[in-house]
Amino acid sequence: MNFLDKYFDEIEVGERFVTRGRTITETDIVQWCALTGDWYVLHTNAHYAQSTRFGQRIAPGLLVHAVAAGLGVPPDAPAIVANYGTDALRFVAPTFIGDTIRLESEVIGRADKRPGKDGVLKLGWNVFNQNNELLLKTDIQILMSCRGSAN
Repeated sequence: MNFLDKYFDEIEVGERFVTRGRTITETDIVQWCALTGDWYVLHTNAHYAQSTRFGQRIAPGLLVHAVAAGLGVPPDAPAIVANYGTDALRFVAPTFIGDTIRLESEVIGRADKRPGKDGVLKLGWNVFNQNNELLLKTDIQILMSCRGSAN
């Protein structure tokens, strides 16, 4: 069960969950580049990318981070108020077209913001591919409400 389906005051440090997998496609990369305007050559030029240390195109790191959020944040989570920030975002290894990624999330901290009303949950996020290689590592914060308080 995804602990983000609960309220801030019901979540404990140390809780963990692992998401389903999702395959990164060429279409994902093209749509991301079109949406953001990030047409960096390593993402979009197969011939150029073939000559690099990666040997092929790689997915934009922020695309991988965004897909991780899509995997890890339930669309109808009752207590999430807002994304509160991201710290120490690292792209540890490349994500290639055809990689299937999953998110492993753990509660690593929590702090009351307005006691009894809301607080900030700090999560350790690690994204792995189908070969269990770590691709992305970050700490994110989510502002969440307590049970019984309004978002």
